[in-house]
Amino acid sequence: MSIKQIEPPQAYEILQKNPDAVYLDVRTEEEFAQSHPAGAINIPVVFLKPGAAPQPNDSFLTVAQKVLPPDKKLVVGCMAGGRSQRACEILEQAGYSDLANVRGGFGGARDASGAVVVTGWRDAGLPVSRELGDSAYPALRQKAGI
Repeated sequence: MSIKQIEPPQAYEILQKNPDAVYLDVRTEEEFAQSHPAGAINIPVVFLKPGAAPQPNDSFLTVAQKVLPPDKKLVVGCMAGGRSQRACEILEQAGYSDLANVRGGFGGARDASGAVVVTGWRDAGLPVSRELGDSAYPALRQKAGI
């Protein structure tokens, strides 16, 4: 099964038409706290540390499996679309079947020269939030019993 590739306006439309669908933001906790798509939940797929290679989040799949049923419609996004593609691949291998990767993510995808090639969620003028609560990673980890 191939993972659907969508852009932020399509992601927003899916979420509006399917109230049970979930926007899964796989950016870091810090990125999520700064601003995220309204209604999103946060499970980081990797941890980023300055000057170091991204470190996989060993709890990513465990937390996802505890809080998201495998038949749930998931719209998966990150900052530009790379981490979310990886997260979709992990979820697909674990049996999730209704996945869409958000190309352009929250901040937009850029080419080698730095020009925006896909406008991100934020710059497309779609609803954003800074609320954390039950959608933040620490709350989801607790819910998953980790």
